[in-house]
Amino acid sequence: MVYAIGFALFALGITVSVALHECGHMWAAQATGMKVRRYFIGFGPKVWSTTRGETEYGVKALPLGGFCDIAGMTALDELDPVDLDRAMYRQKTWKRLVVMSGGILMNFFLGFLLIMLLAVVWGLPRFDQPPATQLGSMSCVKAQNPDQTYGPCTGDGPAQRAGLRRGDLVTAVNGTPVKTWEDFTSQTQKQTGTFTYTIKRDGQTLTIPVTPEQSVVYPVKDGAPKTVGKIGVGQDQYLPVKHDFLAAIPASAAFTGQIGVRTVQSLAQMPAKVVDLWHAVTGGERDPETPVSVYGASKIGGETAEHGLWSLFVLTLASLNFFLGAFNLLPLLPLDGGHMAVVIYEKIRNVLRGRKGLPDGPPVDYLKLLPATYVVVVLGGSYMVLTLVADIVNPVKLFP
Repeated sequence: MVYAIGFALFALGITVSVALHECGHMWAAQATGMKVRRYFIGFGPKVWSTTRGETEYGVKALPLGGFCDIAGMTALDELDPVDLDRAMYRQKTWKRLVVMSGGILMNFFLGFLLIMLLAVVWGLPRFDQPPATQLGSMSCVKAQNPDQTYGPCTGDGPAQRAGLRRGDLVTAVNGTPVKTWEDFTSQTQKQTGTFTYTIKRDGQTLTIPVTPEQSVVYPVKDGAPKTVGKIGVGQDQYLPVKHDFLAAIPASAAFTGQIGVRTVQSLAQMPAKVVDLWHAVTGGERDPETPVSVYGASKIGGETAEHGLWSLFVLTLASLNFFLGAFNLLPLLPLDGGHMAVVIYEKIRNVLRGRKGLPDGPPVDYLKLLPATYVVVVLGGSYMVLTLVADIVNPVKLFP
């Protein structure tokens, strides 16, 4: 039930993000004197609508996005003669850029607000985490109950008795190299008798024998309990840092900058991820760094809710807004960045014509740009379908 609630809430969060993106365009257009004819959430058959002033607001049957219809977005739009002077393509360059960037800025603003919420309520995570197999806190081995709770325990655990320390970097478990905490855990749980850890400590490589304790664990998902080896050690992590409201503003701004860098890196890697997605679809292991669809993102939202990680839920939704904003900045039609590129081109062209004593040129003919637009739509659509299929047949798994 909690998973379903989290899934639905994340899907709703995506819908609200898209709706506010379109609000950014609409409000900017209205503020600069342009006419917004329609504002709809969804596509397909109309479910409901109402008219307020000169704008029709409504909802359509397919919740796959939304749109804001501004009169005269291009010179190809059919216009009522009385709206000609308010046509978007006839407005000053700065006004058109403000309207085109309104949705992008709205996504960035919404992402920042979510980061502020994270900073005040749960704390901001740190990106400079220790290496994945660096040992953290140590304790005795607690017995797990069928309801996933743990019983009390006293004394030192196997890790402490063996002489392991917090900060030790494990490179191999009984001779098997490990690079992730999942590798470390799975290899440790396989051990039934004394085995060795290869670790790095203070610049030295050491081999330390450890005798695990056998403990019964109960899987979160349906499954029979099993006995595994445990040594009583946790992963070393830097805890999130909470801030009061005023301190959260600069902290959130700095954190947003870090997310911005990672978002740009993700965009640059998208073409290369096609191979990884195809590998996942055809039965290979799913790389957790591959893109996810709306369905995949909602699934992640459901899983984080199911595990009580609402801070990760909020961070994921914030990251999605930053990604949507950055993606729309790409100078490709039909994205907002493509329209902005056209506006900037027209401005530069007209400035150069003015220096030659020539009048402004005509608006860019979007019909000539249709072939390039179709290529972007087909490639983008294919990428989305591939991502959706990967999320269905081989989803990203945050939890074992």
